[in-house]
Amino acid sequence: MTLFYILLPIYAAFCLWLGFRIVQKAGFDGWWVLVLLIPAVNIMMIWVFAFIRWPTLQADIKQDL
Repeated sequence: MTLFYILLPIYAAFCLWLGFRIVQKAGFDGWWVLVLLIPAVNIMMIWVFAFIRWPTLQADIKQDL
C-alpha cells in the first residue's frame, strides 16, 4: 500500500506535465493545466478546450491568407 502512495504523486505530476506541454503547444497559458486538479471542473474544461479555437491554429490560418 505504501508503494501506491509513492507512485500516485509521481503519476499525477507526469500527467500534469503532459497536459502542460499540450496546453502550451495549443497556444494557451500553461497554468490552465491546474484546472485538471479540480473535480467536475476538469471534465467541463476538457470539453471546452476541445471545442474552442486554439490560438496557434488561428495564427496559422492568418499566415496562410
